[in-house]
Amino acid sequence: MNGPAQLELSDRFRPRTPRAFVERVVRAVREHVARPDLEVSLLLTDDAEIARLHGEYMDDPTPTDVMSFAIDDGAEVVVSVETARRQAQRAGHAMRAEIALYIVHGILHTVGFDDVDEHDRRRMREAERAIMQRLKLRVADVDA
Repeated sequence: MNGPAQLELSDRFRPRTPRAFVERVVRAVREHVARPDLEVSLLLTDDAEIARLHGEYMDDPTPTDVMSFAIDDGAEVVVSVETARRQAQRAGHAMRAEIALYIVHGILHTVGFDDVDEHDRRRMREAERAIMQRLKLRVADVDA
């Protein structure tokens, strides 16, 4: 692929998340996993839409924070900004840091990270921590 890797961003939530911020987060993940060419499609939405998608693709019609799919050697990620806002308020950190964590987590899943068992979860948290530190963003769950 010539030129920078593609980022397709659809932001359906208000207020909008600045594209430059999203690009910085995606770039940090790409650099961490040594996949500078990873194409990323990202949907920022609300609880109602992610619940609908969660039901359609995972057979669980409840809202979730992030969903991700590895498709055609790329990453498709859906983030509930509504959940991020609620969780950030509860934890006492910035909403944009929570959004970043969901983007990071979603993309990591598409490139082989998992959080099913303890070993995999520890590996995932270490990657999340390293990327969030690179971005200079603090999230209570990751910093712990």
